Amino acid sequence: MPLSALALVLAAALLHALWNIVAKRAGGDHRFALIAALQLSLLWAPLGLWVAWGVVPLWGWREWAAVMASAIVHVLYFTTLLRGYRLADLTVVYPIARGSAPLLSAGGAVLLLGEQLSVLGLAGVALVVGGVFLIAGGPGLWAQAHDTAHRQRVRTGIAYGALTGALIAGYTLIDGYAVTVLAISPILVDWLGNVLRVPLLLPGALRDPAALREAWRSQWQAALVVAVFGPVAYVLVLYAMTLAPVSHVAPARELSMLFAALLGGRLLGERDRGWRIAGAGFIAAGVASLAA
Repeated sequence: MPLSALALVLAAALLHALWNIVAKRAGGDHRFALIAALQLSLLWAPLGLWVAWGVVPLWGWREWAAVMASAIVHVLYFTTLLRGYRLADLTVVYPIARGSAPLLSAGGAVLLLGEQLSVLGLAGVALVVGGVFLIAGGPGLWAQAHDTAHRQRVRTGIAYGALTGALIAGYTLIDGYAVTVLAISPILVDWLGNVLRVPLLLPGALRDPAALREAWRSQWQAALVVAVFGPVAYVLVLYAMTLAPVSHVAPARELSMLFAALLGGRLLGERDRGWRIAGAGFIAAGVASLAA
């Protein structure tokens, strides 16, 4: 992986960890997702329209299909992630999601995009996933579930984390195809895809206008953080995909777990720092293998 691509992934990982912690603390649902989508659409409209000018009118059905598919999968991803955060711990949902996604993304890139992984690359993927598992708590993850309620919470977190990971892999492959094969601008993939998410989220949010107004009053600031940092983080990843294979970029994104481990302990009062330090070492070794 070129150093330029690695630098983009590092910056994206930090921003990704930050907005996920903010989203977890907000405790939002599909209404939160809609508020963030609306803010993002308006905030980034000048840049999005500038990039779209003279380009979008030339699109065919493949370009529109890719952007629409990305929007749909992103809606499912964000609402699933938020529900998982409400029902379980970030240190379960986030690591499982981030750990399962690179395996699926790398495998899909090899099968669908014709990419190849060397033995060192496969080792890097395995190290990243192993590091994510250790940051989640390692073997002690289940040992700590000594009571029924806590055990159910862990199982719920694992289920939502795995489903979120599958959705991450889905939009990673769709967007990777859009920027590498269809040569769509990463900025356009993210912004226009987000604009298309608004009508998908709006009907569900409008079923309870009072709840939507309350969500806006209490969560607009947290949603704004997501609207600002989320697109920057993901566009950096999409640009990295134009410089390095998707099967390398997707696992390297898991450096966000390193930042989440360091920040989560302070901002969310989480423990198990020993496992997280070990996991961070695994992730660092895995990213080094991918970079090589």
